[in-house]
Amino acid sequence: MQLQVTNKLKSVAAVVKTIPDGAHIALGGFAIARNVITVAHELIRQNRRELTLSQCVMGLDTDLLVGAGCVKRLMVGGGSLDRFGLVQCVNRARETGEVESLDYTSLSICFSYLAGALGISFIPIKSMIASEVLERLERGGGADYIRRMDCPFTGEPYVLLKAIQPDVSLVHVQVADEQGNCQIHGPRWENEEQAKAAHRIILIAEEIAPTSLFQQHPARTIIPAHRVEAVIHQPFGAHPTSVYGCYDYDSEHLKLYVERARTREGVKQYIDEFIYGTRDHAEYLEKVGGAAMQEKLKADPVLGY
Repeated sequence: MQLQVTNKLKSVAAVVKTIPDGAHIALGGFAIARNVITVAHELIRQNRRELTLSQCVMGLDTDLLVGAGCVKRLMVGGGSLDRFGLVQCVNRARETGEVESLDYTSLSICFSYLAGALGISFIPIKSMIASEVLERLERGGGADYIRRMDCPFTGEPYVLLKAIQPDVSLVHVQVADEQGNCQIHGPRWENEEQAKAAHRIILIAEEIAPTSLFQQHPARTIIPAHRVEAVIHQPFGAHPTSVYGCYDYDSEHLKLYVERARTREGVKQYIDEFIYGTRDHAEYLEKVGGAAMQEKLKADPVLGY
């Protein structure tokens, strides 16, 4: 019997049309690596609002979505733009109460995703006991996601984390096929658990490879095709953040963003110029340097960076 093959390649505009206001979106990546910039830009262009974002370590994608007014709630373990500085839009919105921020630890977010991926409603951990992080969550909006209990066998104290099951998970990967099999090269962080916890998985792939590649190396397939709803093919789709084995981060553009993001007016100018001022990611890439920029940032095929 011949297997039916489904081509899941879609445009970013078509995918974002299926994500409603108020959705809970989990973002892959880490700080300034493998950010889902392509989709973040399109969510802003299509004016999505009231989103909940969850992420282990926030980066530029989350800061942009908060700066554009798309976000109502954050569930995060931390975040920064690495050596370039803080997530200034996020911090400003937290201080003014424009977004509700449930500040977990990175490990506890990871375990909450793991519970969701395993299909269980909560998971016990020993991390965070007697910490200020736990007390803040219990006093605030995190109270619905946290409980304490003693082990029925030993009497030891545990923290119970409610499973996180996002509506949509967005993961930027190096290579996928048209059916949705994908490989993630280099650090994966919690991206596998986050994706498998979600009801819908959307991949953004730097490269589309034949399915035979995945059949030759099945152990390298991190997220299998039957779990994936759509694949967006977008080379340099994480710019200005990096993708291991493909390209480095764009330090000049990140410095420009950090400077603009110091003020509300500055980040609005950035969004007007680089997101609303471009029709799609291809036009954005031309605006930020085109082929010359891409050649400069491209990774050494031997070293991988």
